[in-house]
Amino acid sequence: MKIQIAGTGRFLPEKVLTNADLEKLVATSNQWIIERTGIHERRIAAEGVCASDLATPAARQALEAAGMKPEEVELIVVGTSTPDMNFPSTACFVQSKLGAVKAVAFDVLAACSGFIYGVSIANNFIKSGQCKNALVIGAEVYSSIINWEDRTTCVLFGDGAGAVVLKAGEGESGILSTHIFSDGSKSADLYTPGGGSVNRFTPDLVSEKKYALCMKGNSTFKVAVKSMADAARVALEQNGLTGADIKIVIPHQANLRIVSAVAKQLGLDESLFYINLDRYGNTAAASIPIALDEVVRNGRAGKGDLALMVTFGGGFTWGSVLVRL
Repeated sequence: MKIQIAGTGRFLPEKVLTNADLEKLVATSNQWIIERTGIHERRIAAEGVCASDLATPAARQALEAAGMKPEEVELIVVGTSTPDMNFPSTACFVQSKLGAVKAVAFDVLAACSGFIYGVSIANNFIKSGQCKNALVIGAEVYSSIINWEDRTTCVLFGDGAGAVVLKAGEGESGILSTHIFSDGSKSADLYTPGGGSVNRFTPDLVSEKKYALCMKGNSTFKVAVKSMADAARVALEQNGLTGADIKIVIPHQANLRIVSAVAKQLGLDESLFYINLDRYGNTAAASIPIALDEVVRNGRAGKGDLALMVTFGGGFTWGSVLVRL
């Protein structure tokens, strides 16, 4: 038995925020953003649009691709660090909006690694026999936790959602292995300080913008490169493979310089790495499933090809999934 990706989907807000638009908001330039990040534009959710609003249409698309009805879904896992609210979980809202009445639903908070963590969890749920299928979603509205006066972070992030359906099946296709890791000692390098039980919601929290994402860019960059490269190596070594066996690498779409550095560390040609961050920016937990859906639908990789997904996020968290499509 193999746990297979039976369907993929994605959903992006209509509004496009270009680098030229950002030049009007903060002291930055189109040239600087492109040189430092590779990002040209990103999508921004409309006022009042929440993570489940993006997750639900992405999920519907994945279910349609898998030939499944919502009432057949047995497990929903949503990776998000911008949930609709502290509770109920965003997954519960998605369950309700889909009409997936039989599904167990919960969120995973692993920042940008949330989708890969979700795939690992769902993979093990199905392998253990606790369910026959799972809907795994990455959905983010990072525009809701951005300080639009901070030019070092506001240029990086965008909103969106991506989804996959996992099912037990026969044949060669399926997940070969999943690998997830954490290091909480570096949490102060990438975090949102307010809104939890440490810094509770107060007028000062809002006025001081403590709800917003904070990042130490240089230290995060270095750890991200090493961690993603290590996670990729673990996946290849455990399966007795080398980079030459991989058809495509789908990295977390954080920063083009990070992707280039990971490719260099692994000794792989950058052409193996699928990139869409130029159009969407960093959509956190949504970035890999959005890219995976594009890869499947545009024919960049197809049935029987090996795809390596690798991620890094706040926590710190990181991981990889190796799958034969």
